[in-house]
Amino acid sequence: MRDTAFRTDREFMPYDVVVVGAGPSGLSFSIKMKQLNPELNVCILEKGSEVGAHLLSGAVFEPRALNELIPDWKEKDAPLKVKVKSDAFYFMTHKRALRLPTPPQMKNHDNNYIISLGMFGRWLSAQAEMLGVEVFPGFAAAEVLYNEDGSVAGVATGDMGIGKNGEKTENYAAGMEIHARQTVFAEGCRGSCSKEVISKFELDKNSQPQTYGLGIKEIWEIAPENHDEGHTVHTIGWPLDRKTYGGSWLYHMADNKVSVGFVVGLDYVNPTLSPFSEMQRFKHHPQIAKILEGGRRISYGARTIVEGGFQSLPKLTFPGGVLIGDSAGFLNVAKIKGNHTAMKSGMLAAEAIAELFEKEEGGNEATSYMNKYKSSWVYRELYGVRNIRPGFRKGLIKGLLNAAKETYLGASKNTLSHHVDHGATKPLADVKEIKYPAPDGKLSFDRLSSVFLAGTFHEENQPAHLKLKDENVAIDTNYAKFGSPEAKYCPAGVYEILEEGDKPKLQINAQNCIHCKACDIKDPKQNIKWTAPEGGGGPNYGEM
Repeated sequence: MRDTAFRTDREFMPYDVVVVGAGPSGLSFSIKMKQLNPELNVCILEKGSEVGAHLLSGAVFEPRALNELIPDWKEKDAPLKVKVKSDAFYFMTHKRALRLPTPPQMKNHDNNYIISLGMFGRWLSAQAEMLGVEVFPGFAAAEVLYNEDGSVAGVATGDMGIGKNGEKTENYAAGMEIHARQTVFAEGCRGSCSKEVISKFELDKNSQPQTYGLGIKEIWEIAPENHDEGHTVHTIGWPLDRKTYGGSWLYHMADNKVSVGFVVGLDYVNPTLSPFSEMQRFKHHPQIAKILEGGRRISYGARTIVEGGFQSLPKLTFPGGVLIGDSAGFLNVAKIKGNHTAMKSGMLAAEAIAELFEKEEGGNEATSYMNKYKSSWVYRELYGVRNIRPGFRKGLIKGLLNAAKETYLGASKNTLSHHVDHGATKPLADVKEIKYPAPDGKLSFDRLSSVFLAGTFHEENQPAHLKLKDENVAIDTNYAKFGSPEAKYCPAGVYEILEEGDKPKLQINAQNCIHCKACDIKDPKQNIKWTAPEGGGGPNYGEM
């Protein structure tokens, strides 16, 4: 590793390990790293204004990895307070809800908890800091640094005080370089730095394409008589058609609150489909409305999730670093859970890096990480359900039959494949436009009032972090051929078509962005690139 800064106007700080992202995987990695070798210098960069500000999940939490990492977590007052006591699984039609047997993977009432992932992240961060980990919220890793031999040398934070036109303002400050022996990418789904290293080192050349879903979540405070603390509900079917993958959850939290959410697989074909609008009309189903009526919505957020699983995992190591958590894609979509697998991946990576550091001539790639993963319970868990998500490519009914076969008759020897999500989008001329009802302001709402509840904020004078590779594609292709699907799938109203005379124009309201990354994934021509905004920008999720 070089001992001087790569850019002469930037200061640098040397560490043994730098972790990009203070989510469950990055924090678990850091804790395990310090448990194995307290002398190592470990720091975490977190783009949110505080740890937990950008964390969003359902979230039913399986404590298996936590039991291994911090066995006395109950004594340390971890925020796991609401134990799941019962499950329900429904097939929905427009007016009815048919209760089905809960699939084994989705049963939560044995030993799982309904949690706030943000609160759990803040607790994990405190455990890491007590061990000596340095956590820096409000600093986004904007650039990957490389040594002369091509290996990763660390990351740099973005320059601050750059105007919209790229000029330095009076508040300009050069970014900071963090140099490290190993760089750990724990950015979550579709992280910009992770995306770069996967491409540079061709880590996915032997993997199936990654596939994604977009989850929309709200927290409601409901009437006490409608509340059933510890009860969880999952649904499939309406309002989605039989060819579109997706479903919902409703978890009864503490204090008369429920977490309600809807996930749509981003391999849907109809460009007029709006995951946000599907979520809003879903709440009008009698089975859901009877729970929410008389309550009030207090939080809103959205996030993409990785759904590819076992066959979509890239190579996990490269010279100078590793991928962990959803930066790699460790979510178990059949369980609708990924925090436990993300945490365990971080712990395995820590073990591999600790071993690498112990070797006098071990090179700079923690190659044992892949072997540790293959011998772990994470591998066995993901392998056993690998064919469930791709089985739904042939529609809901065939997908359910395939899932039942894989679950009750044993996993097939063959591994089904995935396809890229953006390639599934059909031209506007080949589909029937979906008409959505207007929100009523009681159960359903518009996007702008929803974004307000996400607490998102970006400095108005900073350059847009959402970039078009070719501005002409937005109108000549997306608008003309697909009807501007970015204006439909974005859950924050970032993309808007304006009419200027006879010519349409795409307006990007970047200040609305809640960092879900759907645009980076679903754009039909991959013309939109999400990049890290200035540190601290984005949503501020409290208990999401």
